Amino acid sequence: MTDIRTQMGPVGTAATTPAPAADRRWWALAAVAVGQLMIAADATIMNIALPTVQQELGLTGSQRQWVITIFALGYGGLLLLGGRLSDLIGRKRCLLIGLSGFAVASILGGMATGPAMILTSRALQGVFGALFTPSVLALIGTTFTTPDERGKAFGIYGTVMGSSSGVGLVLGGLLTDYAGWRWSLFVSVPIAAAAAFGVVATVRATPRHHAGPRVDVTGAILATAGLMALVFGFSQAESDGWTAGSTLTGLAAGLILLTLFAWSQNRTAHALLPLRVVLHRRRGGAYLAVLCMAVGNFAGFFFLTFYLQNVLGYSPLKAGLAFLPYTAAIVLGVRLARRFVTSAPVRLLLSPGLVATAGGLALLGLLGPDSGYVTHLLPVVILLGLGNAWVLVPANSTATLDAGPDAGVAGATVMTSMQIGSSLGIALLGSLAGSAATGYLQTHPGTADLTARATVHGYNLAGLAAAGFLCLAAVAVFLIIGPDKKHTP
Repeated sequence: MTDIRTQMGPVGTAATTPAPAADRRWWALAAVAVGQLMIAADATIMNIALPTVQQELGLTGSQRQWVITIFALGYGGLLLLGGRLSDLIGRKRCLLIGLSGFAVASILGGMATGPAMILTSRALQGVFGALFTPSVLALIGTTFTTPDERGKAFGIYGTVMGSSSGVGLVLGGLLTDYAGWRWSLFVSVPIAAAAAFGVVATVRATPRHHAGPRVDVTGAILATAGLMALVFGFSQAESDGWTAGSTLTGLAAGLILLTLFAWSQNRTAHALLPLRVVLHRRRGGAYLAVLCMAVGNFAGFFFLTFYLQNVLGYSPLKAGLAFLPYTAAIVLGVRLARRFVTSAPVRLLLSPGLVATAGGLALLGLLGPDSGYVTHLLPVVILLGLGNAWVLVPANSTATLDAGPDAGVAGATVMTSMQIGSSLGIALLGSLAGSAATGYLQTHPGTADLTARATVHGYNLAGLAAAGFLCLAAVAVFLIIGPDKKHTP
């Protein structure tokens, strides 16, 4: 990931403000890296804590999905808007507002007494995270100006992002087991405070650009509302059925709002996401690959978390440790992908990455109520990690390649695609698994361990469906990108 977003201003604008002094730049990087690690790890912390949260707060099946998806929607849906605001009100201000707001939202979640409070806190965490992250990327891209320093700085950022899943899983397990699930949220407060202190001490304030481009608030509202409506429709399918009015209304509203978003982006001079960015063949194929990978990858994590704790009886800590090979697989996959990203056609990296992810999800179809970790679960975790790396490394590199003034928004759209894919995947595949489990309960009365078998049956079906979807996506990405001219004789 040393080559991504190297030209990135807040949203594609070149920053001309002075960087921190040479002896302060690396401390500034450390401060924002701590804050980014906190935000990136927060999703997996809650993944591990979620079974306990569901029991204590009385969440329904669809509500437990929203604990994960509403964070991803707020984060992914507002990242581009966060970049615009960074340019408008100043990078340092956005960093501090993002950290402060995230800490307050975490306190609200830790004090939750019911579904409304926990969901509100998670949504606010996503919103303030979306304000923080674009400023981090802009700070790194404009502070480290020589190729060697920039490569090292983005390498540190990549390591932070790659390790965040493992940190979140283990930390979530430790806190849930020994301090209670609420500390999975409260722990963000001292981390945010430390990061904010570092930002105040090391990051210079940048001037506000009052004469800069207008903020496309309409586009941000349409995109976020459309995605939320779409996820709501998928979530309602589990409880109300696919033909229910609430399901169809949510899906229809989502499609209409997203269509209006696309229409608006083609008719405004200050578009949040210019259509030329996503209609570029290589870039569009990369975004599609990331979105589809996230659909399967995050849903797989969601299923495995509940399988380990509710079916196999793992403690939260043991479940967190069970996912550590995923982080190791990502690190290995990144090292391998880096060797080929500048020499191999991008579609020969993205498509195999999607196939590897599909292979891991297909193995979910073989799980039983008493499957062993080494024989059944470890291969799933490793394949998901390798697939993640082999998609994200070339996608990040491709996104900003020859993007010119769109480099910032083109790079940010990678992370946006991942967050959107995760929210849609958990909602869609979670609903499919829930419907299949309900059907199994109705058709197999009197079966021993009926609840566990029904749950696993739902995961089996959803995993196989996701694997088929990702195989089709691999073919689509291969055809959309087409041959790379520089590798064609």
